[in-house]
Amino acid sequence: MAAALAAAFLTVPLRAAGAQDQCRTRDRVVALLAEEYKEAQVAIGVTNSGGLVEVFAAADGSTWTIVVTSPRGMSCVVTAGEGWHALEWKTEEPET
Repeated sequence: MAAALAAAFLTVPLRAAGAQDQCRTRDRVVALLAEEYKEAQVAIGVTNSGGLVEVFAAADGSTWTIVVTSPRGMSCVVTAGEGWHALEWKTEEPET
C-alpha cells in the first residue's frame, strides 16, 4: 500500500521538477491525501529549521503519510505506510 501511495503521487501532474517529484503546494498535498486515501492530519510538529512536519492517517488506521512543508510553502511526502496506531499522550511530572 505504501508503494501504491508513492506511485499515486507520481501519476498526478507535477508542479515541480527533478528532486521534488513528490512535492506540491500544501493545499494540493492535503487535498490528494483526503480525496485518495481519506487521510486527515493527526499530528504536527515544527523542525529546528522551521519546517512543518505533519502526519496524516485514515480514520481506520489503514494508511498514513508523513509530509514535510518547507518555510517557503512546498510540501513533500517523506514516507507512507499502513497500520497507523495513535498512542495515548502521557505527561510525566518531573521528579522533585
